[in-house]
Amino acid sequence: MGEAKQRRQSGKGQPRRGGGAGRWVGIGAFVAVLIAVLGGLFYWLTTPGVAPPGGLPEAPEGARPFPAELDRFGISRGDPDAPVVVREFADYQCPACASFASVAERFFEAYVETGQARYVFFDFPLDQHANAVPAAMAARCAGDQDAYWPMHLALYERQSDWADAGQPLGMFVDYAGELDLDTSLFRRCMEAERHLEAIRRSRSVARQLQVTSTPTVLVDNIRLTRPGWYQLAGVVERELAR
Repeated sequence: MGEAKQRRQSGKGQPRRGGGAGRWVGIGAFVAVLIAVLGGLFYWLTTPGVAPPGGLPEAPEGARPFPAELDRFGISRGDPDAPVVVREFADYQCPACASFASVAERFFEAYVETGQARYVFFDFPLDQHANAVPAAMAARCAGDQDAYWPMHLALYERQSDWADAGQPLGMFVDYAGELDLDTSLFRRCMEAERHLEAIRRSRSVARQLQVTSTPTVLVDNIRLTRPGWYQLAGVVERELAR
């Protein structure tokens, strides 16, 4: 008679099921694995450049470097000798551009202010946005008083206030006052359309490069397919590593 059959007949030696100690060991192991998985997920979501290589865009095969001489038509921020250059083509009245502005602010702190990247903003006002050109002029007129980037951010943060205004100039003058600018100088700059030609040249760069939508963001010569923190920081980290 086999050993297993003898145990069944005698009722002795049956393995115990559902032991308390074993159950708690199993639960503990499950919790430990869960914590590890959640921790890894948090690290992956919050750490730039931890994406799988295939998840980030690359430059097309044979793509030429971005023509750096065109940067003079945009507004630059950061070390001129930074190893990576990020360029944005945007419209101040574009809602998606306003959403990306918060990403750019985070990027300035993490990469531009640390000397790892330079940022160039190109005005690309779209024809359907009546206030996009005046807003671009407001940023540049503020720049005459060393306040381009504060006005840049204010315009995006308050986009819903001025976007559909019939005459946004008064609102822009108010923003200039809140930034402690000389509002008389600012108003004269706006009324004279002092920077209109510079904005037109910036827009011509976008068209020359066949930019058709806003925001369009490039890391060197790599165009982001879904502009946001994940792709921006991921591609920059990868290029810095190279």
